[in-house]
Amino acid sequence: MAGRGKLIAVIGDEDTCTGFLLGGIGELNKNRKPNFLVVEKDTSIAEIEETFKSFLARSDIGIILINQFIAEMIRHAIDGHVQSIPAVLEIPSKEHPYDAAKDSILRRAKGMFCAEDFR
Repeated sequence: MAGRGKLIAVIGDEDTCTGFLLGGIGELNKNRKPNFLVVEKDTSIAEIEETFKSFLARSDIGIILINQFIAEMIRHAIDGHVQSIPAVLEIPSKEHPYDAAKDSILRRAKGMFCAEDFR
């Protein structure tokens, strides 16, 4: 990876993954593992969690994008990740709007500050 940047990984529904793949994020690592997972109706929660943990362990991934409704399925694993890299960003999907109250990074950021800090 010398001289190369880190990858963006995506865990999302078909529309989300297709959009990012058309944007050029699709890569295979040296073990022929992709940097994305298309979550369908028959995709198990165990498979989603296993893929998420494998993305965390990969040194070539710098950002993990995950649809928020999928993140809710593995919330315990996402909340357990406290390192800054790879960054885990929850994004909306076509069928499920973004809810800031559910976003783990936003909750952590709010916990770092209180209203008195801004006075």
